[in-house]
Amino acid sequence: MSRQNPAKPYGAKQSQFDRRYLEMAQIWAENSYCKRRKVGALIVKDKMIISDGYNGTPAGFENICEDENDRTKPYVLHAEANAITKVAKSNNSSDGATLYITSSPCMECAKLIIQSGIARVVYSEHYRTQDGIELLKRAGIEVVHIEI
Repeated sequence: MSRQNPAKPYGAKQSQFDRRYLEMAQIWAENSYCKRRKVGALIVKDKMIISDGYNGTPAGFENICEDENDRTKPYVLHAEANAITKVAKSNNSSDGATLYITSSPCMECAKLIIQSGIARVVYSEHYRTQDGIELLKRAGIEVVHIEI
């Protein structure tokens, strides 16, 4: 009997589930108050969603992401950062999990992904730079691009 990759628990149907979770992350992105770009993220482990996130301001701040010049405020959190910090406050562990994100991670979020032990990142849209993706690959994290 072959051992299943814990980050790919669906076996032959993994790509179908990857697409479904990405579609769910897209729906979750609609919760964002940001006008310029809405991004959603889900962290899945052992066939369960253990955390979610979308881009926005920190808890307790006004739900306005852009300043008067329509620039993103510097303290807006990215969706994956929100999901990772949310799982950190729970009893769950992201070690070996898959992160589904509607936009590829930036460099700062890639560092958080590496440190959180996430094993796979599945995304649908390219961020303006690919530095984060390159760092994830360098760290041995599987990166999958699926257009939705």
